[in-house]
Amino acid sequence: MKLTPARIVEASMVVFHEVGAAGLSMRRVADRLGVHAGSLYYHVRDKNALLCLMADRVAQQAYDDGTTALDSLPPEAGWQEQVVAQAEALRHTLLRHPGGAALLAGSPRTLSPAALGLMERLLRTLSHAGVPATHRSVAADAVLSHVTGFVLQEQSEPGVPDPREEDVAALAARFPLTFAEAGAGDQDEKFRRAVRFLCAAVQAAMAE
Repeated sequence: MKLTPARIVEASMVVFHEVGAAGLSMRRVADRLGVHAGSLYYHVRDKNALLCLMADRVAQQAYDDGTTALDSLPPEAGWQEQVVAQAEALRHTLLRHPGGAALLAGSPRTLSPAALGLMERLLRTLSHAGVPATHRSVAADAVLSHVTGFVLQEQSEPGVPDPREEDVAALAARFPLTFAEAGAGDQDEKFRRAVRFLCAAVQAAMAE
């Protein structure tokens, strides 16, 4: 099968999921594809360029999903509903890509055009809502950071064995509120409410 940038990105996403950013290398991707590492450089300049292509792939899908979500909103939807729609679309896209949240979190360093497009659209939404420039970038960054952080927790794998029942019981006795409320509500609703809290904070800052 002909080697293409698309095939390289697909293989890189699998390797990234297996070994993370630190373990990702052109040689490992080449091994995955069954080709010599040197042949990759005809299509991709280096590892940083590869990371940019990978982040771009995920971010572009998130952008397209966000467009669909925004188009499905009723005409009377306000800016807060638009922010929630973009955040939820991004989360669902990242969940489809193991390691996608880590890629997006590192995308500012790779200057991924599609990831920058996500930020640009969110800033535009806030701008149209009348959020002053002094608050816009902080608000947009808070929303995107919440999405990536939330998904990173959802996609993380336990690094230690499950604790013993008696240890859990002892911790629950020490931290009753944390244990009682940790499992309250489903993840979708928790995520949605958290984004709305952020929007409410932005609204309050606008009124100052």
